Amino acid sequence: MKKLLPPVLFLIFIILMAVLCWQQGSPHTIPDGYNLLAIPFIAGGLALAFSGSRLFKKKGTNIMTFGQPDVLVTEGVFRWSRNPMYLGFVTALLGFALLLGGAYSSFALAVLFLVITDRWYITFEEKIMRKKFGPAYDAYCQKVRRWI
Repeated sequence: MKKLLPPVLFLIFIILMAVLCWQQGSPHTIPDGYNLLAIPFIAGGLALAFSGSRLFKKKGTNIMTFGQPDVLVTEGVFRWSRNPMYLGFVTALLGFALLLGGAYSSFALAVLFLVITDRWYITFEEKIMRKKFGPAYDAYCQKVRRWI
């Protein structure tokens, strides 16, 4: 799992949603036409993820999940969430679940992505951040929640 980066996992989950919906015939709960209400969720989620990514690049810190962080980023979208990129991916996945007709399997996959992200990636990253930035990271964690 250490080689599987979050954006790749995100794309895999989108593909899995589509396969389960179309190939397995998962029942849809949202009538055609209404599923287009998903577009703001997808766009907003991706915008949130990309804004976090851009801020990392601007600050010159490592964005790779399993690499060492260079800078503790606490501004921009990181003032409201310690993990805006993951939050953006989850929001976009919920949007894709809606876009695909609201199949229960799609929502289950979005929740599974959230659990994997929370328990695997974020737990790993927090351990590294705490080790690297110590009290500064602890103070940040006191002010800003993990998700929202």
